[in-house]
Amino acid sequence: MTEINAKRISLFMGHYGSGKTNIAINYAHRIRQSGKEVAIADLDIVNPYFRMKDSQEEMLKEGIDVIALPFANSSVDLPALPSAAYSLVQNTARYAVLDIGGDDRGALALGRFTPYIREENNYDVFFVANFYRPLTTTAADAMEVMREIEAASGLPFTGIINNSNLGAETTAATVLGTLERCAELSKLSGLPVVFTSVHESLEEELTGQIPRLFSLRLQHRIFDL
Repeated sequence: MTEINAKRISLFMGHYGSGKTNIAINYAHRIRQSGKEVAIADLDIVNPYFRMKDSQEEMLKEGIDVIALPFANSSVDLPALPSAAYSLVQNTARYAVLDIGGDDRGALALGRFTPYIREENNYDVFFVANFYRPLTTTAADAMEVMREIEAASGLPFTGIINNSNLGAETTAATVLGTLERCAELSKLSGLPVVFTSVHESLEEELTGQIPRLFSLRLQHRIFDL
């Protein structure tokens, strides 16, 4: 199992359906299991907590603070945000995991937080790639999405996560078939592949075939990784 070396703030962004939410939740679990205080928030401006809420009770029991942000059915430029939202970037005593809404539109929600994140300069921004999604089937397409998100968020990506999957139909071959495309994306962007995430049922089969495996436990009712 890959050990993570989390920065104080970890942001997960990518195309719709890339699997950001599940990875963010698992990442927060790993941070918490290492004994650190951690909070997690979904900055999806269209469907906040659309799926993260399914694991909210479990995360709270584990000691992970779950912060709700009021983006549903509203514009991005809200007149005010709750103090708990700002605590994600201002409270440096705990770690923060942010699941950002899909594509460049979702990345706009970061606007209020970007200055704080830049000032602290203790963050990672991960691009979650699923090469089985229609608009990111090639490295070039994924690169285009990356650039659009960076422009909207005001933050550069620092690493790539290969989360390529076909939901419940995912096999070891499904994942192995995307390694070359992910390597090409890494070359195009100049960014490292931080890890390849796979469902925990595939971890044993893929151990030794893929470096830096990140085993995922699916949250309730999530059918795509």
